[in-house]
Amino acid sequence: MNLWKKMNRKENPSIYQEKDGHLVRTLKVRDFLALGVGTIVSTSIFTLPGEVAALHTGPAVAISCVIASIVAGLVAFAYAEMAAAMPFAGSVYSWINVIFGEFWGWFSGWALLAEYLIGMAFVASGLSANFRALISPLGWRLPNALVNPLGVNGGVLDLVALIAIFLCAILVSFGVSKASKVENFLVIIKVLAIILFVVVGLTAIKKANFLPFVPQYRATSHGPFGGWQGIYAGVSMIYISFLGFDTIASNSAEAVNPQKTMPRGIIGSLLIAVVLFVAVSLVLVGMVPYHQYLNSAEPVGYALRHTGHGVIAVIVQSVAVLGMFTALIGLCMASSRLVYSFGRDGMLPKKLGKLNSDHRPANSLWTVAIVAIIISAFIPFSFLTQLVSAGTLIAFMFVSIGIYRLRPREGHDIVDPAFKMPLYPVLPFLAFLGSFAVFWGLDLQAKKYMLFWSIIGILIYCFYGIRHSNINNRK
Repeated sequence: MNLWKKMNRKENPSIYQEKDGHLVRTLKVRDFLALGVGTIVSTSIFTLPGEVAALHTGPAVAISCVIASIVAGLVAFAYAEMAAAMPFAGSVYSWINVIFGEFWGWFSGWALLAEYLIGMAFVASGLSANFRALISPLGWRLPNALVNPLGVNGGVLDLVALIAIFLCAILVSFGVSKASKVENFLVIIKVLAIILFVVVGLTAIKKANFLPFVPQYRATSHGPFGGWQGIYAGVSMIYISFLGFDTIASNSAEAVNPQKTMPRGIIGSLLIAVVLFVAVSLVLVGMVPYHQYLNSAEPVGYALRHTGHGVIAVIVQSVAVLGMFTALIGLCMASSRLVYSFGRDGMLPKKLGKLNSDHRPANSLWTVAIVAIIISAFIPFSFLTQLVSAGTLIAFMFVSIGIYRLRPREGHDIVDPAFKMPLYPVLPFLAFLGSFAVFWGLDLQAKKYMLFWSIIGILIYCFYGIRHSNINNRK
């Protein structure tokens, strides 16, 4: 068999149904809603709207949020149909493996892994920064060696980020049922804190801060500002905020009645997140002139303190720190299930695809946790943050175009799902086109790092996966 045929050999969906049948189905719609909202509405809702407004959009940041959410919503329809038809661990990786072939499944899954690992580092480091800002007024300060990553301002490791990921891994190791209960509680608390900020912030809004709503375009050292160019740059930057719904799909093998729970969880969580993001964006730019958010790591807290609501600022930031654990839990669950599916299929060492006596993928969980700890605690990750968006957008494009391969097989060797992407065949193409447009809007550095990450994945496939995969062994 030549290389091209090996790359395009497809997995039988019944194989995944049998293997993933050992995972315990305990997650319901409310669990997936909490998982999706908890991951989407994480560090970024407290930081990105102010940063995007200052760098690119001005008060029009809400428009960037809406456009980004529309593109994400189109992809969410495709995700919902895929997850209902193929509720397998590994989500995109497993789906593309079935409908396109082994290499394409690996490539899209490897791209998605970048989002999960670097996303965990991003959230853990954001949690660390906010936690240290809270305890600083009490006179509690950690030495630079335990605050910054290796080589940054005398840093050795980020201790708080390390502990945060370790605690989340321990929680997930007890099972998704117990983890989801903690997730549900923290998500409710976090949403209440966001609503508190919006309600209090509405009392401090000044009309002058919204004018002009779309500033005149000008080129800056940070890229385009104002006009449609600034709004477009804002879309690519803020799109990272709407990526969390794919963590739901990675846990579809543990869903109760996935035909109903997966579409409701994916689409419902995205709708809730969009409303919260737009509300926070509008209130933020209304409270304080947008240019004051430049280089601010905590614009929500800054806006509250600047308008005389210092106590509310402490409350919201305290809950924000707790709420960031929800994103860590979601990313920890999703990444461990993805790496489990790699090991399950022989694309990585098979030990990663083993379940323990409680039918949980413990080996993949702790492997992911260790790698994420190394990234967040020891490696400066600021230059990698856009790699999160780049990797996920590649996976989104595969899923969107994959609907055309899925439809002819539904009701035959693949389950005919109760939910199907509306306006077929138009919407799958629009979802692909939207994801490509957002990917094109990423800065050049992000594309370079994604190319480097992709080359590593291709080398792993060529020198290990293609020879050790289950499909190869069965042949």
